[in-house]
Amino acid sequence: MAFRETDKFGHVLKNPESRAILFKNDPSLASSDYLLQFRKLGTFGSYLEALPSEEAKEALLRELEPLHPLGEPEEKAPSADYEDASVARGSAAARSPGEVERWGMFQLSLEGPSHGNPFVDVGLSADFSDGERTLRALGFYDGEGRYLVRFMPDREGEWTFRTSSNARSLDGIEGRFAVTAPAEGNHGPVRVKNTFHFAYEDGTPYYPVGTTCYVWTHQGNELEEQTLRTLAKAPFNKMRMCVFPKAYLYNENEPELYPYEGSREQGWDYSRFNPAFFRHLENRIAQLGELGIEADLILFHAYDRWGFSEMGKVADDRYLRYVTARLSAFRHIWWSLANEYDLMWEKETDDWERFAGIVTGNDPHGHLISIHNCNPFYDYSRPWVTHCSIQRQDVYRTAEYTDEWRAKWNKPVVIDECAYEGNVETGWGNISGQEMTRRFWEGAVRGGYVGHGETYLHPQDILWWAKGGELHGTSPDRIAFLRRILEEGPEGGINPLKKTQMDWDVPIGGVPGEYLLYYFGFNRPSFRVFHLEPGTRYTADVIDTWNMTIERLEGTYEGTFRIELTGREYMAVRFMKAQ
Repeated sequence: MAFRETDKFGHVLKNPESRAILFKNDPSLASSDYLLQFRKLGTFGSYLEALPSEEAKEALLRELEPLHPLGEPEEKAPSADYEDASVARGSAAARSPGEVERWGMFQLSLEGPSHGNPFVDVGLSADFSDGERTLRALGFYDGEGRYLVRFMPDREGEWTFRTSSNARSLDGIEGRFAVTAPAEGNHGPVRVKNTFHFAYEDGTPYYPVGTTCYVWTHQGNELEEQTLRTLAKAPFNKMRMCVFPKAYLYNENEPELYPYEGSREQGWDYSRFNPAFFRHLENRIAQLGELGIEADLILFHAYDRWGFSEMGKVADDRYLRYVTARLSAFRHIWWSLANEYDLMWEKETDDWERFAGIVTGNDPHGHLISIHNCNPFYDYSRPWVTHCSIQRQDVYRTAEYTDEWRAKWNKPVVIDECAYEGNVETGWGNISGQEMTRRFWEGAVRGGYVGHGETYLHPQDILWWAKGGELHGTSPDRIAFLRRILEEGPEGGINPLKKTQMDWDVPIGGVPGEYLLYYFGFNRPSFRVFHLEPGTRYTADVIDTWNMTIERLEGTYEGTFRIELTGREYMAVRFMKAQ
């Protein structure tokens, strides 16, 4: 069927033959990186209407008439006769550990067949049972005849497993293993706790203090190792990062590895993954875990010149199953379906909902999952969304909306992108360290969590927000100071507190009658008269959030009283119930 005027213009551009015709007729289109990358031209009809004359429109339609949108390949189901009857069931050589710690990774390795295309010809899974429950984990092909099944046991004791596969040699392999107590520092995966906050599965509080390094794993060994050394000294315990490489401002370099066999010039074979790419990715994810950093893994994004953002439904779904099979047994994984989902021209809400079903349906460990916006918010009330992953929608106000977003969605609010500390030309990347720190505090006092990023110009375009390397800003030390305040605060997290007419001008967070945190931001009072409930006595701390000092005032306080302040910006006052 020829292109229709109601087709998305992106589908006309996606066909190489029709794209060549469009570029020939409209050279300005070929030179518009933004339009080509994000396909923000609406329908084919809207493009036709913008042509200079009816004659130009008719001439273009005549040239395009023999062409049509690229079709979707059919999903190939694994064949029951992949191995013939001469192959004994369960005959593949198998290796697995006899014991693994709770929330550690159990890995079953199988030496199996490699003929045909095992990525699509072979289906593999294993059922794991502790006697009371049975959980199913997908297996995956890791190249050169090697198959892996990974599982994260969440209970101590004896576990058994049994494989299922259409490949006879991989089918019906059984075994058992013991799950021991977790090692020191292993608290399990992060879960939502108390509606708006987080804790590790063993109950240890977790306060996300995140940063963004979108494509740090695509930069080569030297820079990637430098990023890890920087993280080891930084305050961050969550990292937003992409699976796919990125093409955008300050991101012109090619990665060393690609996720599929093929090339940009010759095309990619979306039915054949490149195991070396994914081994490299999971090695870096494991290193983050050793540093105590959660890997908030972005599965799709629009900043793409290779075609990975528009692979088609069959390839998208296959990719999600593969990534989930490889990575869901890492206890410190979070799933982010997309960075700026609304910039991905080819995908609609039905696609994102299908993706969520694939990820959650094939992750037996129930990791946190969300999706990130550019402009309109996704519907965070969807039942699969565990927390809100938010980008600011206002040039100035961001963290100030935290308490409103909590009330709207009744879920944790993580402002993963509040803008970046830096000095690039665009407004999303040139706020000061003071402003970044202020937004962190505003979000924290209002019961949420704000994320960091840094975009300082660099002679080799090594900007932290994309490539990692070193930190150059002034906010990370202050963010470390805030993290300490949070970790010393209420175990259940800080929640916004109801204000009286006397407190209309300052955000307050904490726990009524136990812990109160006032934050004055860019206001700079010389003193403050506080009006607390009578009958409860508090200690008082004056906190300079920029100079990172805490002054404990003498005595205790209750009811109405005055505290002298400094007249400086970025001050806070903390009250804790006196023992």
